[in-house]
Amino acid sequence: MKFGRIASLALAVAFAATVGGATLGCNREGPAEHAGKKLDKVKDKIDDAVDPKGPAEKAGRAVDRALNDNH
Repeated sequence: MKFGRIASLALAVAFAATVGGATLGCNREGPAEHAGKKLDKVKDKIDDAVDPKGPAEKAGRAVDRALNDNH
């Protein structure tokens, strides 16, 4: 019975460490991510030139970008 408790405790500690480590990852943006964001903006400008978006769609896009930049 003791082994089961120790194994359960070890599993819980390992899980907590994994989740904690994953959520505390690097917040700095790498060069590839930065370039990808620039490409996304260029693509959006080209799409807007071909098929202009309304103000609600533009506002929605801005909200999406703001929320994604925080994660």
